Amino acid sequence: MKLLLDESIPRKLSASFPDSYFVRTVAEMGWRGTKNGKLLKLAADQQFHALITADRGIEHQQNLNSLPLHIIILVSFRTRLEELLPLVPKVITLLESDPEMGVHHIAASVARQQ
Repeated sequence: MKLLLDESIPRKLSASFPDSYFVRTVAEMGWRGTKNGKLLKLAADQQFHALITADRGIEHQQNLNSLPLHIIILVSFRTRLEELLPLVPKVITLLESDPEMGVHHIAASVARQQ
């Protein structure tokens, strides 16, 4: 399964996926600074199965209905590696359940106290 990590996601998160996943970052693909609309088209054209992002506005900025990929939005207090690592098993579970194409939100189980 091909996954693309958006610029909002730490690069090191790619190492937390099983070897059976082909995970690349936007930077590795040479797409750093690419606007969301073009990025989604590039990801679809390169046959990525999902874009993983922390950009909560992406679903409101783009027409995602015609794209043949999942948009997975990681919802956490911050986008630090240690806060996103616990979400990886949830991403894997979601993808392995073969959901319909579209936007999926994956959130931490416990809200952070301030």
